[in-house]
Amino acid sequence: MQDGNRSSIAHLLTMNGTGSRRQILQSASAGFGWLALSSLFGQSASVPAQTSSSKPAAPAQHFPARAKNVIFCFMDGGPSHVDTFDPKPLLKVHEGQAIGEAAVSKRSQSAAGRVWFGSPWKFQQRGQSGLWVSDLLPQIASVADELCVVRSMMGELPLHGAQNLLLHTGRVLGQGPSLGAWVSYGLGTENQNLPGYVLLNNDWVPNGGLENFGSSYLPASHQATMMRAKGLPVDNIRPLDSAEIQRMELALLAEQDAEFALQSSDAQAIESAIANYETAFRMQSTVPDIADVTREPAHIQKMYGVDSADEYQQFYAIQALRARRLVEAGVRFVEITCPSFDGNNSPWDQHGEIRVNHAKNAGITDRAVAALILDLKQRGLLDETIILWAGEMGRTPHTPRVTSSSGRDHHVSCYSIFLAGGGFRGGSWYGETDDHGNAVVNNPVTIQDIHATMLHQLGLDHERLTFRHGGRDHRLTDVHGRVIRELIEDRS
Repeated sequence: MQDGNRSSIAHLLTMNGTGSRRQILQSASAGFGWLALSSLFGQSASVPAQTSSSKPAAPAQHFPARAKNVIFCFMDGGPSHVDTFDPKPLLKVHEGQAIGEAAVSKRSQSAAGRVWFGSPWKFQQRGQSGLWVSDLLPQIASVADELCVVRSMMGELPLHGAQNLLLHTGRVLGQGPSLGAWVSYGLGTENQNLPGYVLLNNDWVPNGGLENFGSSYLPASHQATMMRAKGLPVDNIRPLDSAEIQRMELALLAEQDAEFALQSSDAQAIESAIANYETAFRMQSTVPDIADVTREPAHIQKMYGVDSADEYQQFYAIQALRARRLVEAGVRFVEITCPSFDGNNSPWDQHGEIRVNHAKNAGITDRAVAALILDLKQRGLLDETIILWAGEMGRTPHTPRVTSSSGRDHHVSCYSIFLAGGGFRGGSWYGETDDHGNAVVNNPVTIQDIHATMLHQLGLDHERLTFRHGGRDHRLTDVHGRVIRELIEDRS
């Protein structure tokens, strides 16, 4: 489109007949304006999906998928593995005894003056599977037969920011798209009225910052859309203007973006902006309904803990219930963060007072996570939804001294996570740590392995899900990762 021939797109959109409108919009930046805005004006888009790089029109699985969606329950700060899913009775037997230099791996701090510290909580075998879960998580323990616990996770750096980024992006330095962004990019969205990736946040940003939830070099439409627990879930979701005025405003934006795209060598960012305008417009009518959990039956609200007198438990319950509603509505990836009861942006990070504060965190999250698993199962959605429960690290099985206020420090030599649903093997555990829970001794697992396995269940090959950037093809797992088939149910 030459300068002398440019006309107002806003004017053209009011012309009779779709032919001229289709021509002008298709000619503007490879058709992004038409693809995004046609639906807003009640037209039937016929442009092929490849004209926009921001949202695949349909899933592009590499092989048949077992799962369709992911809910990530992010336990930021590092829940203690030896107090949750990895029982170590010798810790109690040797409590207070010096651990010795030989017991400390290269990834831990100095052993000087440190002693073994037994768990304040008792472990029991749960369900028909006999999976070990501690009394710290009684509600999650009640759904033990749905859990696939990995006890042999290994991190890289005992720093919250680095480990958070590793957990989310597969890199300790970040600088790459998050898991949620990759899933959104690979599969697109099942519901054009909602984004592919939603972050159910609890009013704080974890160590590592918003890069944990970003899209990096992927189109911006794949970054997380944040929904708050308190107050208005999404900013500006209730429009001040009528739909007609908004359409006129979007037409003007389309004209300006098209003109800018003509001067740009890469229109990807502009295409993403148009896609975001479209999604935001559609979200106005959809998000308020989904966010309103009072529409749920009273017994469902009670099951999650929406009626709790503890506001932290209540807000987490609301977000967990919203997570179910979102995947039910077709959102591909939902992440729930933990609220912080003391202003700490790593809620599970208890260097002291672990008895009190781990119990508080468990009280906030335990009931709602178990309810989420049960609710998805009773609706027939658990088999197609992967639930990931994970922090970024574990905690040391030793401490400077054993007192009533003892805590545990950062530990990346080994820690535990669990997966549920989505074709993962319920009532099972994988990997092994030593007698004191200090190091992995069998079947070590990296977060890239977990990412690869989750993508596999979604029908995506982690080695083939790539994006061209900076002269090479990038992937979530970089040069790492393997599918751990022992975690997956045998369907043969």
